[in-house]
Amino acid sequence: MSISSSPDRSDLERLRPAPAERARTVFSRRSAAVCAAGIPGSRVLAHTVTTAGQTLLVVPTDGVLAAAVSAAPNRDLSALVMVTDRAPVPLQNPVRAQVWLSGWLTPVRRHDRRAALLAFAETLPDERLLDVGRSATLLRLDLAEVVLGENGGGTDVPLQDFLAARPDPLARVEADTVRHLDRDHPGFLAALRSLVPAGLSGPDDVLRPLGVDRYGIRIRVEGRSGHHDLRLPFARPLTCPGQLGAALNSLSCVARSRT
Repeated sequence: MSISSSPDRSDLERLRPAPAERARTVFSRRSAAVCAAGIPGSRVLAHTVTTAGQTLLVVPTDGVLAAAVSAAPNRDLSALVMVTDRAPVPLQNPVRAQVWLSGWLTPVRRHDRRAALLAFAETLPDERLLDVGRSATLLRLDLAEVVLGENGGGTDVPLQDFLAARPDPLARVEADTVRHLDRDHPGFLAALRSLVPAGLSGPDDVLRPLGVDRYGIRIRVEGRSGHHDLRLPFARPLTCPGQLGAALNSLSCVARSRT
């Protein structure tokens, strides 16, 4: 969708990731913690959802979580995994989203470990997988519920939709892209003001890049009384990082033509 000559907020928000895709993208971030009975928060070394739909976690073998799983009846521990998605640039409120996965943690059995590690590495190559069986333990989370938290609200994500979705194809380059735009391209950000619907940006407000995905760029409008976020869509959804430069250039041309 191209931006019309008189854009309104509903037009700008029309193209956006579905909740399941957004939840998978948030889950691909590295900042994860686990809460369970008697465990307020335990760190996770690495986590992923495999192509076959298994949710796997690597945790320290000498940590409280691995011990709690081993001590649980049938080695089956009810737990909540929380992953936080933070903006890659300094903002007043850097948390963009969170995803909560509830279910039951069990150790991956020894004879299943090799296949599980290969499936893990296929989606997320991580050197800490080499420590599994020694200083790290591989756990499986049997999912019961997935909730995506964004913009002050929560959305229940059907399990089948979550497992079938894939993270945004730009997720691995997003942080560097956003930092680059924020640090090196103030003119581009200033030009985007012409695409912001009337009334959503004052003359003293500052526009900051908040995120980039295959549908468009997300902008944080910061003012003295607070902030709000909006999405400026690309002409069409992208399929790979190689298309991002051209999409940003096209958006810049549209913005500058209205300045």
